[in-house]
Amino acid sequence: MTKIMVVEDDIQASTFLAELLAMEGYTPIVVNESSKAISMADATHPDAFLLDLMMPDPDGFKVCRTLRSNIRFIETPIIIITAMDDIDSRIVAYGAGANDYVVKPFHIEELASKLKNLLAT
Repeated sequence: MTKIMVVEDDIQASTFLAELLAMEGYTPIVVNESSKAISMADATHPDAFLLDLMMPDPDGFKVCRTLRSNIRFIETPIIIITAMDDIDSRIVAYGAGANDYVVKPFHIEELASKLKNLLAT
């Protein structure tokens, strides 16, 4: 099964995303502490990441950059899911290596479609 890692410090949001991913046929891997995201990714080898930006140290931008600097995850799809709806955050996220950017609240169908498209490439 396709494994999707959710890196989100809000337990309610991560639970919702995990349920959504399971309904779509994916295996969710939830990490609620951004400081554990890289070691958990190394241990589980996810096929894609859903990454929040506003987290305690390290923030999502740093996690994204760190993932992209790891040879294992240089091509792994990363979708940013955040409440930050400003253009500067989008530019920094894409510069850090994100493949796509979804603003909370989002439509479930939109996220599912973006994830499906990124995994198909």
